[in-house]
Amino acid sequence: MLSGLHDIGLVDVVDVLVVALLYWVLIDWSGRVRAHLALFGMATLGALYAIVLQLELQLTAWILQGFFAGFVVLLVVIFQADLRRLFEQIAVLGLRRRPVQPSTDVVIRLSRVLQQMAELHIGAIVVLPGREPLERHLQGGIPLNALFSEELLRSLFDHGSPGHDGAVLLKGDRVAHFAVHLPLTEDRARLGGRGTRHASAIGLTERCDALCLVVSEERGTVSTAQNGRLQVLDRPGEIVGVVRRHLATLNSPAVRRRLPWSRLRQLALEGGTALILALASWFAFVPGSAVGEATRMVAVVVENLPDGYVLDGVEPKQVEVTLAGPQRELFLATDVDFEIVVDGGLVRLGRRTFSLSADAVAHPPHLRVVDIDPPKVVLAVRETH
Repeated sequence: MLSGLHDIGLVDVVDVLVVALLYWVLIDWSGRVRAHLALFGMATLGALYAIVLQLELQLTAWILQGFFAGFVVLLVVIFQADLRRLFEQIAVLGLRRRPVQPSTDVVIRLSRVLQQMAELHIGAIVVLPGREPLERHLQGGIPLNALFSEELLRSLFDHGSPGHDGAVLLKGDRVAHFAVHLPLTEDRARLGGRGTRHASAIGLTERCDALCLVVSEERGTVSTAQNGRLQVLDRPGEIVGVVRRHLATLNSPAVRRRLPWSRLRQLALEGGTALILALASWFAFVPGSAVGEATRMVAVVVENLPDGYVLDGVEPKQVEVTLAGPQRELFLATDVDFEIVVDGGLVRLGRRTFSLSADAVAHPPHLRVVDIDPPKVVLAVRETH
């Protein structure tokens, strides 16, 4: 199989890199949805299936094929929401979708009113959409479509307001909805003892790229939720910076951010694993599927020797057999897969020289016998009576 390496060109390099990118997306996605164990289990079963095919265990292969068919359907059902988000992200990249963004003046006034509400211990949650659609994650809510003002936001979260426990959805410079209910996170460890507002902020940002600003009624602090992570701001004045970074990300997906060393190391590990898998796949399916030839020395075995005859030897004991087939099969085949069988039943009639045909060569089913050298063998036998 390695003989095809000299044919590697620019197209093959691009092919490997594209597949490596797809593998990396799969690995990164499985990590974000905490499906590493499921992915590892599928890889283990895939390796087992490959071994079963090589051993030609037909019943086991048939059972595994049925299991894989059912397992794929099961995975789609389990990870339905995550797969839908993945496809939405791909569509967003292709359509270059950008939401309506608030003006600088609205961002500053929003920061100011949230600081004041934190000082007064008035709970609030404000949602700023990202590129990904979030409507399917929202429940309830009252349409408002009113121009943003500090007084309006305070009144919406006033304890006398019927919708003060819900969230406000800000689209551009307008308050689109209020009293909106957000999905709660199932990862309680991220909450750190915080309440429902923080749980809903994390829950929404686990499912889309929105930014949530949360004012804690009990603690009098302002927190941000993004990508399923909650961060308490040391200074309420940081709100403007957080919102601006969020908007900058929407304007330019390639905006550069300094990543922590742990994340860089994780990306390097995931990228290296994806590249190794892509190279292995390329070796298996590209040069491995190309038709080639190989020569093997195959042992001669005599069967059906009549009673009263003893085999003293075979000349030659091994025959050179040239085979053709996929280079992958030629590479994986072992000596135990080959054998030349001579039917010794005709020695009773005095025959000692036997012609060898392709039918006499036992070999893996995906290979074909091209030549046998020498084409004949001579048996040395004697009668015992």
